[in-house]
Amino acid sequence: MSKPRKTCTKEEELSIAKLSLEDNESVQSILERYGIVPNTLYNWRSKYLKNTESAFPGKGNKMMTDEERKIHELEKELRETRLERDILKKAVGIFSKNDRKFSNL
Repeated sequence: MSKPRKTCTKEEELSIAKLSLEDNESVQSILERYGIVPNTLYNWRSKYLKNTESAFPGKGNKMMTDEERKIHELEKELRETRLERDILKKAVGIFSKNDRKFSNL
């Protein structure tokens, strides 16, 4: 049987990645102490080296720069505005049909 999967918080991942990059401790001792596999540690290290403190955003959250975050927000706002516009177009169409029915009176 395989071992159950170990889950760590963002803070734990950051501290383990920082600790593994220091010269005073071997990678093997870190692996044994925290009960993680080498691939996991090396993935955490590479993410930490690329993004430092924002390396581990959490489940389902993307790592985005400020510009990417702004673009994402603007795209979301545009989708909502288009949806509102389409709803209003349909409403105008429905109400203008009712006016035509009673215009011959």
